[in-house]
Amino acid sequence: MGTSMKNKNDVEVLINGRRYTICGFESAEYLQKVATYINSKYAEFKNQDYYYNLDMELRSILLAINIADDYFKTEKEKQSLTRENEHKDKIILDMKHEVIDKEKENDDLRQKLEAAEKRITELEAKSRKGKR
Repeated sequence: MGTSMKNKNDVEVLINGRRYTICGFESAEYLQKVATYINSKYAEFKNQDYYYNLDMELRSILLAINIADDYFKTEKEKQSLTRENEHKDKIILDMKHEVIDKEKENDDLRQKLEAAEKRITELEAKSRKGKR
């Protein structure tokens, strides 16, 4: 009995001019947002000349097709954005590797420079001893 259950929300909404009570585990705000979206689809649909010539079943089917179309277009856009983000992540990773490689090259050059400076100091010291 230790599991906590989310509460269901019952929300009264107005869809296409009629009151409905919808319930779900989502927030009341979210359920209202869903109803608002459906209302906007109805409003778009009612602006079409042919809407009032259709029977109720055909209206419902065309509305469902319209909503499914929105869904699939959104999914396609999401996949496109995901691919774009993966591409950008790869570019960033490649750039990080490039920076690391350059840092290693710089370290190698620094070590060579330090070794050369040390050698020059040794040679100068020998040269001074030889002049005495």
